[in-house]
Amino acid sequence: MGSESGRVKRGEQSRISQWLRRRQKPTAEDPAREREALLLAVAAAGLPLAPAAHPAGYRCSCDRIGCPTPARHPVSFAWQTQSTTDRAQIERWARNQPQANFITATGMVHDVLDVPLEAGAAALTRLLEADIKVGPVAESGGTGDQARMLFFTATRGTPEDEDEWWPCALDCHPETMDEHPGLRWHCRGSYVLVPPAALPGDQAVTWIRGMEHPLPDPLTLLETLTDACAAYADTSDRTPATVAWPLGR
Repeated sequence: MGSESGRVKRGEQSRISQWLRRRQKPTAEDPAREREALLLAVAAAGLPLAPAAHPAGYRCSCDRIGCPTPARHPVSFAWQTQSTTDRAQIERWARNQPQANFITATGMVHDVLDVPLEAGAAALTRLLEADIKVGPVAESGGTGDQARMLFFTATRGTPEDEDEWWPCALDCHPETMDEHPGLRWHCRGSYVLVPPAALPGDQAVTWIRGMEHPLPDPLTLLETLTDACAAYADTSDRTPATVAWPLGR
């Protein structure tokens, strides 16, 4: 690859940096209304939602002692059937549970390609420079491998050839998350937090690119994201980047 293709445009790099610094914190005037509007925008795009746990200090609001993913998981074991795009139901949840985070169940309308934040920032720069259509993108705060970037895409559905369908049970079994520092493909049977979401330690999940961007085919992003994850693993002196899509088999 030539030096010209590897050069990051200064203006684009500045824009990415601004996105990564930005936090979509609700305004002081009416934070509840802004939160509700953001959630309803997600549902209006067809992404099903369900309530999730929230921070309780540095702990999780759930009753589990030593919760491995505090404030990052659904509150109900029936989250897959509970997930909905119904406006009235989401309004009731948002108003009756003002501290709750929300998850979106993947694999029905959309998938999510979930990568380390540093790798995601590099990939996003390259994708935009190449004029590749990128859909909604969110940043999930944290330290180390907990800091992630989420690329929302159209789902691949359930192809006729079942070998082309990649289930991901990663977030259904959060104890395994640290074993997979590379790319995670959330599809049927998985979920992710949607912005705005609060995390312990004053971290958050926020939009970098909002739901006004159409969902792209995940395969158009995959090569760039996996290359960025491999480079991130090499520069971080890690084991080679992993792709966590075979876990549910």
